[in-house]
Amino acid sequence: MSTFERIFHAVLFEVLAVSLSILGLIIFTEHNPQTLSGTMIVVASIAMVWNFIFNYIFDRFFPGNREERTMKLRVFFVLLFEAGLLFFTIPVMAYILNVSLIDAFWLDIGVTIFITIYALMFNYAYDNIRAFIIKKRRTELHVGIEY
Repeated sequence: MSTFERIFHAVLFEVLAVSLSILGLIIFTEHNPQTLSGTMIVVASIAMVWNFIFNYIFDRFFPGNREERTMKLRVFFVLLFEAGLLFFTIPVMAYILNVSLIDAFWLDIGVTIFITIYALMFNYAYDNIRAFIIKKRRTELHVGIEY
C-alpha cells in the first residue's frame, strides 16, 4: 500500500469507528454527548496515528498480499493492535471524562470489543474490495492494449 492509501484507509476506518462509537456510548452511558464526542475524536486521533505506525510495522513482519491473510493472522493483528491502543487511550479517557482509570478501562474495553469486531470486518472488506478494484483496473488496462 502506498502512503496515500494508508492514510485513506486510516481516515475511512476512524470516521466510521468514531461515529459508531459515539452512538454506542451515548446509548450505554450517561455522559454528555458533546463530551463523549470530544473524547472519541481525541481517541480516534491517537488511534489514527497508532494505526499508521502499527500497520507499517505489521506489514514489515507479515509481508505479502493482504487479501490472502488468514483469519488467524487477522485476529492476531486486531488483538495486538487493540492492546497497544488501550495503553494509550485509557489515561486519556480517564482525564477527559473525569473518571477513574478503572472506569476508563471498562469504558475503553466496551469500545475496544466493538472496535475489534468492527476492525476485523472493516479490514476484511477493505482488503477484498481493494483487490477487486486492482484486478478490475488491470483487466481494463489489458483490454485497452492492442496486440
